Formats: sequence, structure tokens, C-alpha cells
Amino acid sequence: MKKILDLITEELEQAFEEAGYEKELAKVTLSNRPDLCEYQCNGAMAGAKKYHKAPIMIAEEVVAKITGDGSIREAEAVKPGFINLKTNPDYIAGYLNEMAKDDKFGVEEEKNPKTILIDYGGPNVAKPLHVGHLRSAIIGESIKRITRFMGNRVTGDIHLGDWGYQMGLIITELRKRQPNLPYFDDAFTGEYPEEPPFTIGDLEEIYPAASAYAKEHEDYREEALEATFQLQNGKRGYRAIWNHIMNVSVADLKKNYANLNVEFDLWKGEADAQKYIPDMVQRLKDEGYAHLDEGALVVDVKEETDTKEIPPCMILKSDGAALYDTTDLATLVEREELYHPDEVIYVVDKRQELHFIQVFRCAKKTGIVREDTKLTFLGFGTMNGKDGKPFKTREGGVMRLEHLIKDITDKMYEKITDNRTVAEEEAEKTAKIVGMSAIKYGDLSNQAAKDYIFDVDRFTSFEGNTGPYILYTIVRIKSILNKYKENGNTLDDTRILGAGSESEKALMLEAAKFGSVMETAYQELAPHKICAYIYDLANAFNRFYHETKILAEEDKAKQKSYIGLLKLTRDILNTCIDLLGFEAPERM
Repeated sequence: MKKILDLITEELEQAFEEAGYEKELAKVTLSNRPDLCEYQCNGAMAGAKKYHKAPIMIAEEVVAKITGDGSIREAEAVKPGFINLKTNPDYIAGYLNEMAKDDKFGVEEEKNPKTILIDYGGPNVAKPLHVGHLRSAIIGESIKRITRFMGNRVTGDIHLGDWGYQMGLIITELRKRQPNLPYFDDAFTGEYPEEPPFTIGDLEEIYPAASAYAKEHEDYREEALEATFQLQNGKRGYRAIWNHIMNVSVADLKKNYANLNVEFDLWKGEADAQKYIPDMVQRLKDEGYAHLDEGALVVDVKEETDTKEIPPCMILKSDGAALYDTTDLATLVEREELYHPDEVIYVVDKRQELHFIQVFRCAKKTGIVREDTKLTFLGFGTMNGKDGKPFKTREGGVMRLEHLIKDITDKMYEKITDNRTVAEEEAEKTAKIVGMSAIKYGDLSNQAAKDYIFDVDRFTSFEGNTGPYILYTIVRIKSILNKYKENGNTLDDTRILGAGSESEKALMLEAAKFGSVMETAYQELAPHKICAYIYDLANAFNRFYHETKILAEEDKAKQKSYIGLLKLTRDILNTCIDLLGFEAPERM
């Protein structure tokens, strides 16, 4: 189904051609003066020089060709040469009725669906999730849903940090605390215990204790590095401990991500890429891509057009150890072998941009990925407190994600129970749903690359550009539709008619923009575009609601039209919040 903007443009193109001008001048945009018109075209201004005519003359000739029978009801030429457009209410109503028949409201899916892999999440095992993990999870989940909605084959991969120095630290600290465990007995040949020798709570205490101790004691640090080396080279007891760490940690991570309504298709990590490293390194040497530089093995990735220094991509350190560059390249080898993606999107902190420039260039230069494989870096900014600094607890530490979710949920619970009498169980369930909207919308309504202030008071407000406001609007629509049905009516035979008021038409025009918004959000990987749209749509609905007696309307055909418009608005809003990763309750 064509976008409403394209249909208006096509009609104006025909008018330009009939008036004797090239149709390329008929570029239609949303009006920047909605008090004067709904859409506008400045093509006459652009054509003045080519056709040696005053732009107002061109505009007037074009306007004269518009009949008013199609998508455009009124066209006006305004000096010095603007063309102001107002749409035909019946045409817009017909367009919305067609949208309502389609599961995706007329959105055109990819004609050539792509296989896309999205790398997001990226937590380290054996550590609790903290607020620093929030943006990657929320943005990545939304990008996954948007790209999938547009018809692509999409896989989300958490890409765990599960193979580095932190594993050596945990093993070393565990050996210090429980030296008699069979994992540390080289003579042990039996089956290791199925039950892990620690809980997730133990791990979350062991790692920071070991990390802090290693910074103060060089011999302990060396011991942890040696344990890391032995783990990575297959020491049996250490691999068994690693398996325990993974099982305990992943179970806890799955629980925490489920609370965020974030789902990964793959739970792979750095460890999965290790087996690809030796062959990859050997090939880079054999084919002349890699060379030694001060003992380290590197691949040059600078280009002539660079305006700043891009260092070589380091494949192995001088001591032969692998790095993040190595692991990320080997992960691309694995992804190419197993999934053959057309595009890989990385949702990571924007401060890692240089690292990914090096990795992407190296992967392309060396043929690790195909020439036409698109590698996309989506860097996000920092989530800050009201002081403008990275978000912390009151004590100044990094806040655990589950604590942030609890704080927001508790605040929503207070608001829900303060304002109305509601059963405790329902209040708790609603508070969790609305709290999630506050967190996710508060994040996603900002452009991903920008830092933003996490303002709990503002994000949990039921007024303004917030998640709770969007949900309150959806619940209000549900309530009206439920009352309509309670009055003995059905929602099945509604048909939207031409708007009878300015507020009704404004709501209809907002609903009609859905296809354009989705296309833009998809092309730009920009969930904030969806947030801006549903805020405008919610505002348009609330204005219409306050100015219109929907359930008291005596003209049944007109009332059915109102109900049809409300149904479509509800469905579009529900679809959009699902793409953002949250849902609406039945009542608030």
C-alpha cells in the first residue's frame, strides 16, 4: 500500500506535467505552517530559474490543474511561489479503511528481505546487570523488532563476555577459598559434580573481590592471567568451573532480561568464536594481510581519505594473546559460516566506534565477510543522572538494573494506588507494565547517539511526552470501545467516514502517516521516530476526544465512523509500543 505522502505527490506530479513542467519539481512535504495547510510544495521556487518565470506564475498554473476530486481537496498558490495543500477528507477516510484491513496497516515490507544479525546486550557473565547495560538491551530489542516487522529474517545475539580475564580471576579466587575442590586436583579423573560450588550471589561477590585484590597484588594478578591461559587452552578442571559459571550466570541473565521484556535468539559469546581464531590468524598471515609491528601481529586498515589517524587492527599481542579485535573478527567468521548475514548491526556504546571501524575495515579487506555484507555500527550515548554525569546510586556506585526497575515500579505503584481504589494484585501488575513503559520510552524517545538525562519524576509522569501518557491514551481508547460494546454494539462493522471536524481530520491525518514513519524508523534505525509519532498521535486523539461526544453521538453512522477511527488508532498505538518493547494494561 502506497504511503499517503506518495499518493499526494503523484497527484501533484501530474498537475506539474499538465501545466508543462517537469514532475520532479512536485516534492511534497508536511507543512511547516499547519495553521495554513496540511502539506506544501516549494517546487515552483526551484523551477523559476530553469523556466525563466516568476515562481508565483508557475505555482498558479499548477494549482489550476488540480480538480479537487483526488487526494487534494484544496490547493493555493501563495507568494512568492509556495503551493499550500489540504487533503480531501473522504479520500483520507478511504485510505484509513484500507489500512484497517491490513495486519500491518498498509506498510510495504522489504521487496527483497534481508538476513540481519543484531549484536546487542553484551553483558559479562558472573556480573550483575547494571544501568550501563540498559541502553544496549532496550535499543537493540527495538531495532530487532522494527527490522523484523519490515519483513526481514532477523536474529538477535547477546554476544556474552564469557572468555576473558574475569574468568581467570574467579577461578583463582575460588581456588583460594576452596582449594580442596576436585577442579584444582590435577590427579582427579572422575566426573565433576553436577551442582556448582557457588550461587549467582557468590559469583557477584567473588568477582569484584578478586578484581580489587588483583589490582593491589601483582602475584595474584599473574596467577589469574595464568588461570585464564590454562582455561583457554582446555584445562579440564577449569573448563568444568567455566561451565558452572555459564549455567549459573546465563540462568540469572535470562531472568533479568525477561523482566525487561528483551529476548535473544542466540546466547553465544566470545568463547564460541575461539575455535575459529587459529585458522583465521594463519590465513591472514599466509595471504599477506597481517604483518609484525613491534612484535604484535597487525593488519593495516587506514585509508587515503582518512582525516584522522586510524591505527592498525591488532590481531595478536606480542605475547601471542588474542584481543577484542581478534574475538570480534572470529565472531564474524563464525557468523558468515553459520548464518550468511546480509547485514550485521552492532548496538554498542558510541565510545567503541574506533574499535569497530578497525574491525569492519579489517573484515572487508581480508574477505572475512563478503564484499556486499553491510556492517553497521549503531553507537549510543550515556544515560546520565540529573547532575549530567553517568547515572549512579545515592551512594555513588553503579546501580544494578534490577534495583532501577524496582524503584520505577514502586513509584508507579504509589501513583496508581494514590489516585484510585484498585486491588493490590492488579495494581502490582499494572505498575510493572507502566513502569517498563516509563523506562523504555524515556530511553527510546531520545536519539540513540545522544546522551540523555534519566529523570525518574518526568519519565513516570502521566502527562507530557512519556510512556505512561501513551499507555493512558491507549487505556482511554480501550475504555470507550468497551463501553460501546456494553451498549450492545459490535466493533466488526465499522467504517470510517470523511472527517466532520478539524480535530477529527487531524487525528485521521496522523494515523495515515504510519507507513511513512515506519519506513523512516527502519531506514535510519531510529526508534525515537516512532516515539515522536505516537506522542503526536496520542495528542491528536486526546484533542479529538475532548472535543467530540463519541458515545453520546445520535447519528449511528457517524458514531460507527468514530469507533472505527478509535479502533485503528488503538491498533496503531499497540503495534508501535510493541515495536518499542512494551505493552499496555487493560486499566490504569
